Amino acid sequence: MNTHIFSTQNDVAKALAEELANETAKKDKLYVALSGGSTPKVLFRLLSNLYQDRIDWSKIHFFWGDERCVPPDAEDSNFGMTKTLLFDKVEIPEANIHRVKGELSPEEANTDYIREIKEHVPVANGLPCFDLNILGMGEDGHTASIFPDQLTLLDQEGPTAIASHPKTGQKRVTLTGKVINNSRRVIFLVTGAGKAQRIKEISHSTGAGYPASYIKSAGGKAEWYLDEEAASLIK
Repeated sequence: MNTHIFSTQNDVAKALAEELANETAKKDKLYVALSGGSTPKVLFRLLSNLYQDRIDWSKIHFFWGDERCVPPDAEDSNFGMTKTLLFDKVEIPEANIHRVKGELSPEEANTDYIREIKEHVPVANGLPCFDLNILGMGEDGHTASIFPDQLTLLDQEGPTAIASHPKTGQKRVTLTGKVINNSRRVIFLVTGAGKAQRIKEISHSTGAGYPASYIKSAGGKAEWYLDEEAASLIK
């Protein structure tokens, strides 16, 4: 694993905020896929408070690695969380926000998101290529909405697919493994002691069956931004 270990969750978020600022400064357009979860909340608050003027937000096109099939104002909408914590507080053109329309049926939302990605995201190796794909990892080792019982989504054709939460059955739209791995950079944000065992298994190559262990990025190796708690069993 290509690991970067920081003291706290806030330090993890600050490191990624700096990476986003640096990447944006290098390019005229930057295509970024976001994730949901607790650590991105810290990241979005930090960006909206300290990076309003340091980043040219008009350069960035935002997508999502996955989204629940819920309306955009639902409490568990990844887009809704990002809008509240970040988009409502920075100068970003509405045309740069490419959300999954979770208010549609799962099939319609998936078809629409495929169209959106194909229309806007550059292609490399015959697949959409995000500049930066920010991922989290669940305690079960899932990433995006690719769960351990749905590993076929790692190799499924097409940029996105419909997934189901293994416990609730909730439908989601997720990027497929091929597209995630085709991203120019993949950065995992993983914090908290509850993730430490999974991090240990993946780092020791004993994590077969955990979707996160199959994510590499186009450069051949994903980057893992961890706090000390998440990294406690590999230090």
